[in-house]
Amino acid sequence: MARILIVEDDTFTASVVTRILTDGGHTVTRAVDGLQGVAKAVDEKPDLIIMDLGLPSMDGWGATRTLKGDPKTSKIPILALTANLTPDDREEAYNAGCDAFLTKPAAADVLLGRIAELLKA
Repeated sequence: MARILIVEDDTFTASVVTRILTDGGHTVTRAVDGLQGVAKAVDEKPDLIIMDLGLPSMDGWGATRTLKGDPKTSKIPILALTANLTPDDREEAYNAGCDAFLTKPAAADVLLGRIAELLKA
């Protein structure tokens, strides 16, 4: 299965998503803020990144722009998973380079289905 990086500052959310992904057969690592997320993505080259948008030090929009602007990480699919629910948030996520967008909480089957779609693309 896939190697997935979760960039999420909330410990509870990260643990729930990690459980869903590991139960689905994926290997998971975590970053707690945007800066750490960018560094881990560059070092680890995950198959997919799940990005919260409201992060400390560097928000998810900035981290996504940085990753999509770097030839070493630009092809890694990024799924925004966030509590930011406005149409502007969704549009800004896509403009930053996110490949897909889900709101929290996402049902396990929806999350795993979206990940499968992104990994096939």
